[in-house]
Amino acid sequence: MKEKLYIIKIGGALIDDPELLNQFLEQFSEIKEKKILVHGGGKLATTLADKLGVEQKMINGRRITDKDTLDIVAMVYAGSINKNIVAKLQQKKCKAIGFSGADANLIKAKKREHPEIDFGFVGDIEKESVNRKLISKLIKLKLVPVFSAITHDKKGNLFNTNADTIASVIAQALSLKYDVELLYCFDKEGVLENVEDPGSVIKRVSAEEFSVLKEAGKLHKGILPKLENALGAVKNNVNKVFLIKETQLKKHIENHHGGTEICL
Repeated sequence: MKEKLYIIKIGGALIDDPELLNQFLEQFSEIKEKKILVHGGGKLATTLADKLGVEQKMINGRRITDKDTLDIVAMVYAGSINKNIVAKLQQKKCKAIGFSGADANLIKAKKREHPEIDFGFVGDIEKESVNRKLISKLIKLKLVPVFSAITHDKKGNLFNTNADTIASVIAQALSLKYDVELLYCFDKEGVLENVEDPGSVIKRVSAEEFSVLKEAGKLHKGILPKLENALGAVKNNVNKVFLIKETQLKKHIENHHGGTEICL
């Protein structure tokens, strides 16, 4: 029987709120089973870029990562945010250890290729990109890996990489060894039928239902990458995948309270 492993992803809205983040990390630290945390970036990188006069370019909601922007996101994501989270977890007696994908070659990426757009230093990954054996060894040592959204290509280049994707591919890679439950924690109660109605939570979303909701224009831009990566995880043998409200982590761990389950 495989051991249980939680892989939990948190995003920018939580990171931008110190009080909420502290409450979440308290709940995370209390999880008895093996666990991994993956975090996004929040507003700090954009704020710092503005202060430094580095123009931020977005195309269809996606950041173009030129060299100056890469320097900023690497400092903020793999540096300030990652180490602050690790420090807060240590305070809560959780043996956290912070990583980018470059550390010990844990996540190797390829520069994103697009027929029309050069996204700059943006990396794409898949489950084969993950050094699952080394991550498993870290977990066996009772350490709690905390991953930032920075990867590398093993040629000396760092890449800005979608944190939702990082969580999904780590879950896929480690599902060979563990009973993985992947949790996307964000500021909604789950996937909403109507984004204006917090009570319109859809309890289960399949690949077919996702296509219907997307076609009907009921999914806002922020939820799309989460759902696409969640479905990718389910299709690649991750046992359970949920989208839940970040304040409900403890309740979910105890009794699968609330949220939206993603299924085939």
